[in-house]
Amino acid sequence: MFRSLNSRYITAFISIILVSYTVLTFVIGVMVLGYSGNTNREIVENSAEVIKGATEQQYSASDYDDFNHFVYYESEDVVRELDMVSRYADGQHILLTDKDGYILACDSGLGSVITVDRIDLSDVEGDGVMGDDLDGVFKNERLIYVAHLSDEGGVYGYVFVCSDSSALSGFVGGIMKTMAISSLWVLAATLIAVYFITDKITTPLREMREVAGDFAAGKFDARIPVRGNDEISELAVAFNSMAVSLDNMEKTRSAFIGNISHELRTPMTSISGFIDAMLDGAIPEDKKEHYLRVISDEVKRLSRLVSSLLDITKIQAGERKFVKGEFDICESARQIIISFEQRLVEKGLDVEFSCDEDNMLAYADSDAIYQILYNLCDNAIKFSREGGKYRVSVIRNDKKIFVSVYNEGDGIPEEDLPFVFERFYKADKSRGLDATGLGLGLYICKAIIDAHGEEIWVKSEHGKNCEFVFTLQSALPTTVEKNENEGRV
Repeated sequence: MFRSLNSRYITAFISIILVSYTVLTFVIGVMVLGYSGNTNREIVENSAEVIKGATEQQYSASDYDDFNHFVYYESEDVVRELDMVSRYADGQHILLTDKDGYILACDSGLGSVITVDRIDLSDVEGDGVMGDDLDGVFKNERLIYVAHLSDEGGVYGYVFVCSDSSALSGFVGGIMKTMAISSLWVLAATLIAVYFITDKITTPLREMREVAGDFAAGKFDARIPVRGNDEISELAVAFNSMAVSLDNMEKTRSAFIGNISHELRTPMTSISGFIDAMLDGAIPEDKKEHYLRVISDEVKRLSRLVSSLLDITKIQAGERKFVKGEFDICESARQIIISFEQRLVEKGLDVEFSCDEDNMLAYADSDAIYQILYNLCDNAIKFSREGGKYRVSVIRNDKKIFVSVYNEGDGIPEEDLPFVFERFYKADKSRGLDATGLGLGLYICKAIIDAHGEEIWVKSEHGKNCEFVFTLQSALPTTVEKNENEGRV
């Protein structure tokens, strides 16, 4: 029963409401009972004092020497006065007794039902509150205030003002009943509200559970409906974003496996075919050396592919550690250009090399940056047209160094630019210019640059030129920092 979030919420809210209203009802009942009790005591005390004062005044002003005779002969006035005072509070009755406890007079409401004629005064010590049934005068215990009637000769009688506590109990009971009915209405309203609130929360969660089950089954196209703009809808949006990422990751994984399979199968098929042909004697002796060189090239291609894949795996897993240090990026660029001298001459390229300073220190992993620059320069030569411009430039701008490799050639189509740095991307899909490329070089370049916290991008005009640019952290202080340091000196 309590496994679902909905039932837990409802149970928790019902428990809180019941406990809260129970405590509230108890506290209010105690407060009302205490207040009513105090009020009731004040009423009976005031009534007793009024009757006492009036009776003592009237008796002292009369010609009677005996209190019993006074009450007997003046009973109409006495009862009328008792009736007037008793009407001030519901359930209140007043009795007058002599000093021995014999009842001399009472209000008319009590006079019709009273069945005793004497009250035991053994417990009466002085003016004050007492609680009992006055020796059977009443059927239940009442709040009673007794006041002595006295003069110079001593006590000659007593005033008893009795209040019915059942009225007070009925009042408190009415409050309790009202509180109980209110709590039931609030409880019903809360149940309805909690049901809809929890349903609004749990419905997206159930949908997420179902979609997660689809993910587990490999269905990454499932999505969660987004309703509203609260935290739950934000969670649904984030969940859908995760689904898109998983879907893209699955597509990338499938494409990656397909590309790997293709890149491995092609050279292996060639190697296997040539070797089988040699074993079967289908290739003449004078051609074997040629085909052995082809096999050697394909083996080298496989080796480069495996090496690139291992490099990518290490970078993604964080196993390839980049050791940053200061090195001359201009000198690295010069060495790379010199290493390509023969190829540059063969294609008749118009080579330009520019560097803001003869020596420009960068702060990065020199081997990794050399790998990037070598790859970009190699691609630029490979895809340059005969006699085209080929330019490598290094520019400093405050704390950044911008390294650019530019070539004139077919360039990259605009629709392919967003995919340049993806794995196995090849702009030359026909392999007319790049028969040995694997489509992993630029991906590795991007991974290395990202690991350095830098940027790399490409600009291209299809059919005209192409330029790759990446940034490096400068190892020298900026011009502003130099001026500040000189000013301090």
